Amino acid sequence: MPGERVYLYDCTLRDGAQTLGVDFSTTDKDGIATDLDGIGVDYVEGGWPGANPTDDAFFGSPPRFHRARLSAFGMTRRAGRSTENDPGLAALLSSGAPVVCMVGKTWDFQVEVALGIELDENVQMIADSIRYVAERADEVIFDAEHFFDGYKSNPDFAVRCLKAALDAGARWLVLCDTNGGTLPHEVETIVAEVTAHVPGDRLGIHCHDDTGNAVANSLAAVRAGVRHVQGTLNGLGERCGNANLVSIIPSLVLKMGFETGVTAGDLTHLTHISRALDERLNRAPDRGAPYVGESAFAHKGGLHVSAVEKDPRCYEHIVPELVGNHRHIVVSDQAGRSNILARFRDIGLDVDAGDPKVNQLVDEVKAREFDGYAYDGAEASFELLARRALGEVPDYFALTSFRVIDERRWNVRGEIVTLSEATVKLEVGGRPYMTVAEGNGPVNALDAGLRKVLIPVYPTLEHLRLVDYKVRILTPQAATAAVTRVMIESADEAGHHWATVGVSTNVIDASYNALHDSIVYKLFRDGVTSGGVPAAAD
Repeated sequence: MPGERVYLYDCTLRDGAQTLGVDFSTTDKDGIATDLDGIGVDYVEGGWPGANPTDDAFFGSPPRFHRARLSAFGMTRRAGRSTENDPGLAALLSSGAPVVCMVGKTWDFQVEVALGIELDENVQMIADSIRYVAERADEVIFDAEHFFDGYKSNPDFAVRCLKAALDAGARWLVLCDTNGGTLPHEVETIVAEVTAHVPGDRLGIHCHDDTGNAVANSLAAVRAGVRHVQGTLNGLGERCGNANLVSIIPSLVLKMGFETGVTAGDLTHLTHISRALDERLNRAPDRGAPYVGESAFAHKGGLHVSAVEKDPRCYEHIVPELVGNHRHIVVSDQAGRSNILARFRDIGLDVDAGDPKVNQLVDEVKAREFDGYAYDGAEASFELLARRALGEVPDYFALTSFRVIDERRWNVRGEIVTLSEATVKLEVGGRPYMTVAEGNGPVNALDAGLRKVLIPVYPTLEHLRLVDYKVRILTPQAATAAVTRVMIESADEAGHHWATVGVSTNVIDASYNALHDSIVYKLFRDGVTSGGVPAAAD
């Protein structure tokens, strides 16, 4: 019931590590575990002791927890072995983790086919293992593997496995939808039936996302009585992933009224923790992620923006700041005056709603987006566009011309190499400059040429770096003559990130347009005047 306590168990460091393309280092595991402890997750599963050197190193020197309990994962004893002589159980107990989570089979099909043993022997393996570890560890959790498939096949046997673990001393009995094929209505029905045999405050849920229902299944299980939820940050996991705790936590707290170890203050760090994980994985955060995505509270249509301005409840299901996110007013060809004015406020511009420049800017945005520009992902370019319309952006430099040459040839070692060389002519402060630079590709050479001229005049550009570069073909029917859109993401030494856009039938020209905006934005935000001197502080 609402107000009751639900316990959160994170298995990112093990289940999440099984994601295709994810390979956590020990440092990564330490950082993620510390973040989870800081936000108030009850259990952090460190991995499987003895399975690989990374997990062993993590358990050898785990981070100091202040709120969470460290859990080690393993399996019940093997068939034909005693608990005292099972190496898996020995590794679990030697890990030093106060909590041990053991997985055991509860589907008769897998017991008979995969393990090749009798059902009674499987039940005995569960009971022996739980009892042995419970006598030596602070807390034992039993993960009932393939429970929902097992319950559908043979409910009596599946429940026998649970009761064996309960009677042997398991604190939690976790019902696992290992194949991820169970639907929410099935989960709720089966969990309700299981609570007739095992109290809900001893039951947990562990769902995979193969039907896209892992979060819904987890919440359905809580509705039916379970009080322990397992999942991963951002839904990491093998195949389609695990239940996403980043979605589950605010749904439990803000929507369903349950209490967790995550306080209201902790919840405001949820967006940061989600994106920090993506940073560790060197991948772009999911813009459309519920609650924490950049687009989760983005408004594009002018009618929507106007309504949100009056009452956010019209198009926002929660206050974004509750989860550390914020409202994002998108500027696009669907924009109206409300979008433009709201975006002005975001960038600190106080403009009279009746100013004719607002209508002019709306028209210009729509015209430019018709030509291929996209300002919903290039806020820095929009800000420059708006401030230029108001006459606020200095003329830092003017491009006279540039030329880029690519040469593909054989070197003296008989290898094919490609060299890029850019010749750049600029005018800065009324003085003409010309320079030549080489680079790893034409855009890099062009960037290097610009920097050779500009950094001596504007030293702040020394810390400008490009962190992402994307090209999109807008008119594929034109083949190699297509219009291209280039999006560049930049960053500086302070950790600020911004995105700029350029469009042209020539990809190098489009790249220059985006690169030019990136450089100008950096100079403007640093308060640099056109002479290379920072503007006086207010």
